[in-house]
Amino acid sequence: MKKLYLLLPILFLIYWGCEDEQPEEVDTTPPTVTITSPQDGSTVYEIVTITCMSSDNEGVEKVELWVNGITTGLTDNSEPYSFDWNTTTLEDGNYTIIIRSYDTSENTTDSEPVVLTVHNTPTEVTLWGVVYSVEDTDTLYLGSNQLTGEIPPEIGNLTNLTWLHLSQNQLTGEIPPEIGNLTNLTWLYLSQNQLTGEIPPEIGNLTNLERLYLYNNQLTGSIPPEIGNLTNLTDLVLWGNQLTGPIPPEIGNLTNLTYLILDENRLTGSIPPEIGNLTNLTDLDLSRNQLSGSIPSEIGNLTNLTDLVLWVNQLSGSIPSEIGNLTNLTDLVLWGNQLTGPIPPEIGNLTNLTYLILESNQLTGEIPSEIGNLTNLSYLYLNNNQLSGIIPDEICNQGDSSPHLTNNQLCPPYPSCIEDYVGEQDTSDCD
Repeated sequence: MKKLYLLLPILFLIYWGCEDEQPEEVDTTPPTVTITSPQDGSTVYEIVTITCMSSDNEGVEKVELWVNGITTGLTDNSEPYSFDWNTTTLEDGNYTIIIRSYDTSENTTDSEPVVLTVHNTPTEVTLWGVVYSVEDTDTLYLGSNQLTGEIPPEIGNLTNLTWLHLSQNQLTGEIPPEIGNLTNLTWLYLSQNQLTGEIPPEIGNLTNLERLYLYNNQLTGSIPPEIGNLTNLTDLVLWGNQLTGPIPPEIGNLTNLTYLILDENRLTGSIPPEIGNLTNLTDLDLSRNQLSGSIPSEIGNLTNLTDLVLWVNQLSGSIPSEIGNLTNLTDLVLWGNQLTGPIPPEIGNLTNLTYLILESNQLTGEIPSEIGNLTNLSYLYLNNNQLSGIIPDEICNQGDSSPHLTNNQLCPPYPSCIEDYVGEQDTSDCD
């Protein structure tokens, strides 16, 4: 019995020690979380503030914003809980948001979902002090209105526009790339302003465009190849700018073009053979640039041409015989280049010509007798070349009664009809 009494304190200590080592109770209670703003079904735009309430028996570590089942990475770890959600990069539409709450024991709870409608496209646009309805504005005619400053990028919100006319103002700055949003445009007139910078490649988005007039500005850079996307274009008029670089071969995609007017720029390189695809062209003016190389034979495909104007470039080589295919031509103006070789006899096919201007080249050989077929000529300029031989009597049949033939190497005797117009000739090689 004595031994039992001695063991009782020891047993008590063992029992007390086991009681003290029991594991602590684990927190399995998740937090609560509720979105307080905005309300379900709300329409939001730009940057919207989202608020919520969250609590937990042990403590909330953080709350996190999720959109359409994907975390935004936006978190907040202190009350009052809120997020600034930027919707400006999203497309208009419905988005489901939840807020996930994390407690300090790694328990989580998701809020009830809230569906928000993002609508960033404005219903109204203010341009030059006037408010325009996005939905109702399909024509904007502000030509000759003394407008100043830059074209506002907000103009790209008028997505129902079919006709935009801002010509003959005092607009400056660059053409905003947002103009590429106006995919319903059929006519775009920005000519006769003081616009600078490059033609934005976004202009290639305007696939319904029929007329593009940017002439008489101060535009620089190259013609963007994206212009080849505008396959409905009938008029491309870019003259009187400071455009550089080559004519893009993609221009050959514009098979509905009737007017291609690129004169008075600083374009370089050769005339692309793809220009021969433009079989609906009536007017082609590439004059007063720095184009080089030969006139492509494919130009003979342009049988609807009435005006072919290539003067004051650096074109070389011979006049292609295929030019005789252009029987609708009234104006053929090639002066001020470096063209060589003879005048092709096929030029006599162009019986509708009123202007034949070949002066100030390096043409050689005799004047073809077929020139007498051009009975509708009002102006014949062959001066300042190296033409030689006897002038054919048939020249008296062509319509210009006072042709310009000076500064060649033409030999007498001269046809009586033009004796007064032959002028100075180098006859040293004449027999």
